[in-house]
Amino acid sequence: MRFSPLCCAALSLGSFVAAAAFAQQAPATITIQADKPLHKVSPMLYGLMTEEINYSYDGGLYAEMVRNRTFEHDWSGFEHWTLVEQGTGRARFEGSRTDGPTVDLPSSLHLTVSAADAQNPAGIRNDGYWGMAVRPDTTYTGSIFAHVVDGTPGVLTVSLVNDNTGKVLATTTTQQLNGDWKQYQYVLKTDKLPAGSVGSQNHLQFTLTSPGTVDLQLPSLFPPTYKNRANGNRADLMDMLAGMHPHFLRMPGGNYLEGDVPEERFNWKATLGPLQNRPTHRSPWNYTSTDGMGLLEFLEWTEDLNIEPVLAVYAGYSLKGAHINAGAALKPYVDDALDEIEFVTGDQNTKWGAIRTQLGHPKPFPLHYVEIGNEDEFDRSGSYDGRYKQFYGAIKQAYPQLQLIATTPVKSMTPDVIDDHYYKQSGEFYAMLNHYDTMDRNGPKIFVGEWATREGSPTTNAGAMLGDAAFMTSMERNSDLIVMASYAPLFVNVNPGGMQWSGDLIGYDAMTSYGAPSYYAQALFSQYLGTDVPESQKSGGSDRVFYSVTTDAAKGKIFLKLVNGTTTPQPVQLQINGAKLAREAQVETLSAATQAETNSITDPRRIVPVHSVLKGVNGNLQHTLPPLTVQVITFSM
Repeated sequence: MRFSPLCCAALSLGSFVAAAAFAQQAPATITIQADKPLHKVSPMLYGLMTEEINYSYDGGLYAEMVRNRTFEHDWSGFEHWTLVEQGTGRARFEGSRTDGPTVDLPSSLHLTVSAADAQNPAGIRNDGYWGMAVRPDTTYTGSIFAHVVDGTPGVLTVSLVNDNTGKVLATTTTQQLNGDWKQYQYVLKTDKLPAGSVGSQNHLQFTLTSPGTVDLQLPSLFPPTYKNRANGNRADLMDMLAGMHPHFLRMPGGNYLEGDVPEERFNWKATLGPLQNRPTHRSPWNYTSTDGMGLLEFLEWTEDLNIEPVLAVYAGYSLKGAHINAGAALKPYVDDALDEIEFVTGDQNTKWGAIRTQLGHPKPFPLHYVEIGNEDEFDRSGSYDGRYKQFYGAIKQAYPQLQLIATTPVKSMTPDVIDDHYYKQSGEFYAMLNHYDTMDRNGPKIFVGEWATREGSPTTNAGAMLGDAAFMTSMERNSDLIVMASYAPLFVNVNPGGMQWSGDLIGYDAMTSYGAPSYYAQALFSQYLGTDVPESQKSGGSDRVFYSVTTDAAKGKIFLKLVNGTTTPQPVQLQINGAKLAREAQVETLSAATQAETNSITDPRRIVPVHSVLKGVNGNLQHTLPPLTVQVITFSM
């Protein structure tokens, strides 16, 4: 059974009763005592977790359009950079390992133009992250560092050019190139574009119309960004994140925090300040991170979405097994974490709060949770117990109000919070729905910092949507214990070569983006969430029908989440006590024909929430849950 894709439909109670007659399964009975709260819902329950994987930042959320902007090169040359030689124009380029605009960027591209004039320019072009999205009536801003080595090359012409037609879509020139290293700003403005030019099959080129030799570094181009932040984020992807109604961002990620070796960890101090002072580093997913998404940009990301950071600090263990034992050797890393917390929360009178102020953000950021490391259960040396204890002692002494998250159980003490990670298939999540129901409430709280139903590629399918929703019913039911949860990975670039991990939540290319069915399940569960979990129980019915219920007395709402993981309609008898209900309830339904059905870059809204109205509501009603469905019913009290 599929709901008609209408913006709104009226469903009478009679239609639900009639549908129930066709169901073969005996009804499940869900009894809710709305006036008897068991416990509060964690106000931080649903949030975001990202890291540099699947081109999540570079080539994804971070809006930079130029790929390999620091001219990294090897024996095969400068990847994503190609010569431009129009007509009789002639040029060549090579790498300079000895000259750059700053000590952090000590090399450059050495471009020699031997022949060029206005009709026959020569230079270089960049193909972007699987193209460059160009839209009509849009302003793009950028800059490049240049150093004149020889000759009088004049100005650089900067142009956005269509790959297929060679049509120049926008063009401008820099100021006269002269002397030593200097940054040159430029603005590219598109007008109404020719038919077929709107899209991502475009490139950026820099050309000279006079012979000369120049060194170039850090070319950059940004489209309009979310809230017009300089060095900011893609607006469409930020809009999608806002649509998930998150409360926090776990940052800067998991493996990305650790690096393969300690030298490749997320070194937050190297990500501050102007881009020319950021040396870049290799990410654990085998490509270079520009570090354009630095610590301050992460924090501004949380500010733009009005959410809190959950700060993960490097704790002395990296992915390939290197670790630093507790004691004197670990102390510099503990001190570094204290500096990082001060950068986030310190006022202008502190050392790192003053540095944050100098970078343009005098106001401290809110911070309540700090995670010490990532997935330290993989540290076979057994050093995490001592490392966590050393970090814990130092941070608690300086910041006793912070809640400190351990990434694996420790024996020497009781952590404030433990981070659980789950990557499973839907059947496995169905089987563990009672995992937290009987867990000791006297131990540490739980942060489900990474979890996903891994079905579908590159983004998840309807089967994953059902597994995810079923697990979220368990997390809501146990939200006195589970204080936070965040799905991972969040992003994937769907172009060939863009994915290192399948089963992701949001897919995109240079031009467009879309949410997996699981994205909409996440968004619904977060949007329709009360403040309390009332007494309730389910009896009878299929073991693949799942539910959770929360209430919000101030808003006069009861939010009932239902999941049908079977391929047949499931009757549900709802008994709601302790509240007088309005005669109509609002229903949001996510439904699929098969578990394999999904959304994609070419069919982005195949499975999306459909709104309807349930009429004739009272405290005792029969309801039929369609097959392969996630449903949220909002009752008004």
